[in-house]
Amino acid sequence: MAGAAAGAAAVAQAAHEERAGPDTRIRLLLWRHGQTAWNVEGRFQGQTDIPLDETGVQQAERAARLLAALRPDVIISSDLSRAMATAAPLGRLTGLTVTTDKDLRERHGGAWEGLSDVQIRTRYPVEHAQWLPPGGESTATVGERAGAALERIAEGLPPGSLAVVVSHGAALRLGAARLLGLPEDLWGIIGPLSNCSWSVLARRSHRWRLIEHNAGTLPEPVLSDDR
Repeated sequence: MAGAAAGAAAVAQAAHEERAGPDTRIRLLLWRHGQTAWNVEGRFQGQTDIPLDETGVQQAERAARLLAALRPDVIISSDLSRAMATAAPLGRLTGLTVTTDKDLRERHGGAWEGLSDVQIRTRYPVEHAQWLPPGGESTATVGERAGAALERIAEGLPPGSLAVVVSHGAALRLGAARLLGLPEDLWGIIGPLSNCSWSVLARRSHRWRLIEHNAGTLPEPVLSDDR
């Protein structure tokens, strides 16, 4: 009985895919880098070039084995070492060359870089309340920079492609919000990404959708009548 049920499910899925036609979507898998010592210590990293710690390396290796099964077409990474070290195992498994884009860097934290949240709140209470690091980037600036990079990557892909974009928590979250067309006052409704987790955006007919968020396993296709 179990085999018959599985066979029926496979036939149903094949029929669904035939009706839907070929997949012409452009997909961006937004992958945050693995853990660093500053993540563990709760320090603001920004664009300070902090490497992965041992756990982060293991996270990247595990995630790469999962993501390689999706058969990505390209891999693009921030040029900071924690992002490139996260992308490297996936490049080895897929045989793809990892290219870099400095516009995928994390938010520049200015005077906050290297400080803990307690230190930031104590030394910069006004700026902390506004989340505006002295000498650093505003939320709008990061969203525009990272969002434009994601759009540029998408424009260079043929229909049906999947690009893995390896970057940083704020850059990916704010870039995704900008790409989805959310007004800036609603960017906060997209929650943060855990270390080495990912989100998936898909574009069809010039419209972007958030398909997966903060995933740590393979994204599953959504079989539904919902459009």
